[in-house]
Amino acid sequence: MTQDRHIKLGLILHGVGRTWDDWRHPDRDVRASTNIRFYRQQAQTAERGKFDFLFVADSLSINEKSSPHYLNRFEPLTILSALAASTEHIGLVGTLSVSYSEPFNVARQFASLDHISGGRAGWNVVTSWLGDTAANFSRTAHPPHHERYRIAAEHLAVVQGLWDSWEDDALVGDKEHGIFLDPAKLHRLDHAGPYFQVRGPLNIGRSPQGQPVIFQAGASEDGRDFAARHAEVVFCGPQDLEEAQTYYHDVKARAARLGREAGLPLILPGIAPIVGRTDADAERLYQELVGLTSLDTGLGFLSRAFSDHDFRAYDLDGPFPDVAAIGQQSNQSAAQRILARVRRGNLSIRQIARELATPRGDFVGGPQTVADALQRWVEQGGADGFNLFETLPGQLEAFVDLVVPILQERKLLRSDYEQTTLRGNLGLAYPVNRHAADKGKQAG
Repeated sequence: MTQDRHIKLGLILHGVGRTWDDWRHPDRDVRASTNIRFYRQQAQTAERGKFDFLFVADSLSINEKSSPHYLNRFEPLTILSALAASTEHIGLVGTLSVSYSEPFNVARQFASLDHISGGRAGWNVVTSWLGDTAANFSRTAHPPHHERYRIAAEHLAVVQGLWDSWEDDALVGDKEHGIFLDPAKLHRLDHAGPYFQVRGPLNIGRSPQGQPVIFQAGASEDGRDFAARHAEVVFCGPQDLEEAQTYYHDVKARAARLGREAGLPLILPGIAPIVGRTDADAERLYQELVGLTSLDTGLGFLSRAFSDHDFRAYDLDGPFPDVAAIGQQSNQSAAQRILARVRRGNLSIRQIARELATPRGDFVGGPQTVADALQRWVEQGGADGFNLFETLPGQLEAFVDLVVPILQERKLLRSDYEQTTLRGNLGLAYPVNRHAADKGKQAG
């Protein structure tokens, strides 16, 4: 990959907000998660700030405890396809679960988004873990945690194989001689594995970036191994710079041992900055955010990490219950991180719920303070960039108008897009078609 000092930036499109209480802000549109005009405005603002990509998370089941955004929201590829027509440069990254999606459909959907956007698509590869999801797909339970990643690896291999069905110049389009396609450059996959049997070829050709960019968010041991082996960009959720550095060096080292190209994968922690005109103004805004939250918000985060376990059944101020076994069957990375924090601080349910509801982090302050923190995390080996939540209405504009110019002045952020594709703007190499590469080797 191309090495540069530019901080990579993504924006998480999260409608009514990240938490259970964000929607209560006076300036928040309670229908923002299904408001195309709102998302179009956010996309164009992020593009004005030279962000690398927009990111849409997803979930395949809801219940009465789900956060408001997840209760009523767009399907990722649908909204990203709409936003492709409203933007020109910014990448479009969608979450799609391998647990309940067929590889052929996934390959076709993302290839279509890649063509619609001119080479700006990315796939966030996930496995489903929420307990209710299986019931929405005619199943009684998820596969065990360790098996989910074996399924994911085969699923991804099939999808990428299908994306290579067409060589770059397979579409001839010779009207004079009546040759639309060179059949020697269209390839069946003929995959037969333990989980999938897929013939191919895919019924859409390669896009300007060759293949969509692969994103992943592995934090468990299995997840980190998967990310190190397969991902080009990795999301993570460290609580501080020290935790970020540990994760960063661990995943990069795993990737290096696998022989991957230096610098891969890119590591982008998720952050929720609060930018004020001054540090004091940012503190006021932070307290405004705190004022929206309730204990239910923190308990919601806690419950979600442990398969919707009901923590109100315990003494909220007593010792934290032994729920490690539940964590092994749910969002393992989030559960492990919470349990580690509980042990370090000997926290009660109430205390950890409060922390989860109103995380502060290093990114609350005036423009200079926030820019300094971003630079420090990158230069001290904690991140290659960041995936941003908008914490309060207007915070995206504040970040773009106040922080971005400082980063550009320091030559830490592009002043304009360098390439026309997401892959190009991230500095990632163009993936050579495997069939063309094989022919080249044979010719050599």
